[in-house]
Amino acid sequence: MKKIYTLILLFLGISTFTYAQNCNCESNFQWVKKTFEENDAGFQYAIDKKGLSAYNAHNSEFLNKIRNAKSNIECTQTIYEWLKFFRADHFSISLNEQPNASQFNNNLQTSNLKKWETVKIDLKKYEKYLNSKKEPDLEGVWESSPYIIAVKKIDNDYKGFIVSAQGLENWKPNDLKFNIGSDKKTGSFYLRNKSSQEIKNVQIIGKNYLVINDIILKRVSPKFENDKAIDTYFKSISSQKPFLEEINNSTLLLRIPTFDGSQKKYIDSILLANKQKIESRENLIIDLRNNGGGDDISYSELIPYIYTNPIRTVRTQMYSTVLNNKRMLDSYENYEKYGYSKEDREYIKKAYDKLNDNLGRFVMIQGNGDGKIIDEEKLDKILPYPKNIGIIINNKNGSTAEQFLLASKQSKKVKLFGTTTAGVLDISNMYFVESPCKEFKLGYSLSKSLRVPDMEIDGKGIQPDYYIDKSISEYDWVKYVNEILNEK
Repeated sequence: MKKIYTLILLFLGISTFTYAQNCNCESNFQWVKKTFEENDAGFQYAIDKKGLSAYNAHNSEFLNKIRNAKSNIECTQTIYEWLKFFRADHFSISLNEQPNASQFNNNLQTSNLKKWETVKIDLKKYEKYLNSKKEPDLEGVWESSPYIIAVKKIDNDYKGFIVSAQGLENWKPNDLKFNIGSDKKTGSFYLRNKSSQEIKNVQIIGKNYLVINDIILKRVSPKFENDKAIDTYFKSISSQKPFLEEINNSTLLLRIPTFDGSQKKYIDSILLANKQKIESRENLIIDLRNNGGGDDISYSELIPYIYTNPIRTVRTQMYSTVLNNKRMLDSYENYEKYGYSKEDREYIKKAYDKLNDNLGRFVMIQGNGDGKIIDEEKLDKILPYPKNIGIIINNKNGSTAEQFLLASKQSKKVKLFGTTTAGVLDISNMYFVESPCKEFKLGYSLSKSLRVPDMEIDGKGIQPDYYIDKSISEYDWVKYVNEILNEK
């Protein structure tokens, strides 16, 4: 059952076993290391590829860094770097929001303890000055929710300061938010908690958009006329929800920022509301840029539009351990809480029993023991329209987004445009567990694809059919794909 297949994609959190320990960075690291080594589905695979000696050297190097960590924030960052030995993604380490005050001290940065720098000017006079400007530059009033930020050149630097920060009590009007140096490329940016981040990239794109590292600000004043392609691009990368737009009489653009399970209803709603339009247009562009994945079920209603022949999906194996299997047991015991039926519950129980009977092994729970290594999806018909589908991809596509691309590549209608994807799919199905001191939450993976090692995606990614090189601006990618799809 397709519905049951999605059970292995749950993201659940649960506390692990506990044992007495002091709550410092080294003891937390030792817990992370032990938990990951004993339970992560990709641990041994990484050791087999890189070698035990390389792993031991890696541990020695990072143990010194761990012992020198001055705060929980620095500890978290160091453990994250340690985890990168195994793969590029499908792991995480995060700091719980409210750790116990008696535990390992989460020191505030010294910058938070001293008086914060402010920029005090007459805002009304400044806006009058801005409205007299004929050409766009860094100076202006910009919005990046929940902030409104004014930028003014003072001496040789460009200082961005708060006009308003709705709902954030630690940010007051006139507080310095960022400082960009005279080179207009580097400086310092202060995050929501007022910790400092180095600015490595500053771009004004078009006339009304400012990009600082990965942060997008839209000009409030003075407003200049902009290019429609640029507006569409920033609408695409800024939107948290999917949308559909008409490019021309023959082409539609469908933007899907994420396949997160919460977005399925919005994706399905757009497809249903525009069913007649999609099925009467020759071309469909699906923009997946920066879509990092989610749940496979989220793209199920897209399959009929891309389908031309049976879609083969290689199955996964779950790594069975006492800790890992707690997830399945929790789903069984609290099935109503997670929205499962009694029929689902029986399947979950069988899966749990099978896993529990095979501790320390990889177990395939799909297919009710039919022994197949692939699932094959066959539809009753092939839709005549859209005739051509261009999917735009980049290096931030991973996980479920890559699974969708593997399915899409099997269609005669589909071509991929852009750059190579992230390559984070083979080791997947993340599970989140809390540290014994309840300060950290570790995310690791429970499954390994049966594609490994014959068709690895991790560390390689999925290649586009049409590579979009750096000579084409990102806001022109849709235009580029549209021109190719409409060539006669």
